Amino acid sequence: MTQAWAAGWAVVTGAGNGIGAVITRLAVKEGYRVAAWDVDGAALDALAADLGAACVPTVVDVSDEDSVVAAVAALPEAPQLLVNNAGIARFGPLLTLPAADWRIAVEVNLTGTFLVGRAVAARMIEAGGGAIVNMASINGIAAAPNAGAYTASKAGIVKLTEHMALEWGPEGVRVNCVAPGLINAGMSDAIYADPEVRRLRQSRVPQGRLGTAEDVADAVLFLASAKAGYISGQTIAVDGGITKTALMSMPRPRSVDSVGLDAARESD
Repeated sequence: MTQAWAAGWAVVTGAGNGIGAVITRLAVKEGYRVAAWDVDGAALDALAADLGAACVPTVVDVSDEDSVVAAVAALPEAPQLLVNNAGIARFGPLLTLPAADWRIAVEVNLTGTFLVGRAVAARMIEAGGGAIVNMASINGIAAAPNAGAYTASKAGIVKLTEHMALEWGPEGVRVNCVAPGLINAGMSDAIYADPEVRRLRQSRVPQGRLGTAEDVADAVLFLASAKAGYISGQTIAVDGGITKTALMSMPRPRSVDSVGLDAARESD
């Protein structure tokens, strides 16, 4: 007989480092027992040593269907939560991007989300439902130059989330997506190691700061909670508002900053 956990079981992919590790820690704090999946066994072991019995580490390659199916079958019960966080970046201009880089980004990011989502959803449906949170990116909402296969794979996750929500919603499974913005964690560590790049980037964010892994984890656990019980098929950008700033840098005459009846009278 397995031990009961307050919030049931959760599966977090890409749990060994960065945002995935922070999500795992918060899920444990919220009462989940977490099946932490990653290809980095050493990182998983370190995480499990810190979290104890609440974290069960398993080396899983999300792009390998056999690996995924075996890991899902090994779960002692159906998870209440799945966080499809595993991802990989392969940047570069499309004209020179190696096809191998394109394939691995799509295989890990998009195909991995599909394979894990399908396998876990089947168990959730058998048990009466659950919540899935997929991890996209603001790159999947607004294209960025030289982002290689990353943008396309993350945009695919946004639409895959909608597809999953439509098909699995009637079976009791809610599916949503989180799209992190300029987050000072995980794969972005190398970007923000340059102080000037960091300063320039955070100056473009309306909130005036970079996001944290904790900001992303909070959004994920909110979408998993009963407070988000009527939310499904949505993509939540955790970005400090940066995806809404397209017009902020556009030139604009001051004369149009007051437009309306009073302004029209003043111009007469």
